[in-house]
Amino acid sequence: MNVLLKQIEFVKEIDKLKYIQRRTKLFNSDRRENDAEHSWHLAMMTLVLAEHSNQPVDVLKVVKMVLIHDLVEIDAGDTFIYDTTKNHTNTEEELLAAKRIFGILPEKQAEEFIAIWTEFEEGHTAEAKFARTMDRLEPLLQNTSNNGGTWTEYDIEYQTVYNKKIVIKEGSSSIWEYTERLINESVEKGILRKEIYPEKND
Repeated sequence: MNVLLKQIEFVKEIDKLKYIQRRTKLFNSDRRENDAEHSWHLAMMTLVLAEHSNQPVDVLKVVKMVLIHDLVEIDAGDTFIYDTTKNHTNTEEELLAAKRIFGILPEKQAEEFIAIWTEFEEGHTAEAKFARTMDRLEPLLQNTSNNGGTWTEYDIEYQTVYNKKIVIKEGSSSIWEYTERLINESVEKGILRKEIYPEKND
């Protein structure tokens, strides 16, 4: 019964994820997505797109990663991926949040969840690489459906988007090929700004 009570307490605690607003908006919508919606969408994307992973992956483990990865934002808040004033990953604040939130669970489960969260953050395994591919793909799809979305709203330039999204290639070359095409089409449509630098004369 003590184990069950801890698990129920955790289940109640993570309801707070539904109140964490992201900058990106739902497809073809003016409403901002919340973290719970984001995590659900990544889990479904994983089930649908897993065959495109560069390496064979444990799909259940990837699903666990994408469902778990943003729970720390209950304490730490959402950090906008294009924020230039705050580190987006591996912050001390997020680690403290992971220990508190997952620590609500019985010890064995807490250790498993922290290990999965850490694996995602480090991004070295095949599962972590594909989970991060899903995480970077979804907001790009949202922005292209919303006439630039956060790119336009925050005046994000092509090269910045490209640099943030190229991590997709580590998890899936085919999804990266599709992503790169979408980014270039967004420039052509005028929904993503691309600076033209003058050529240097040697």
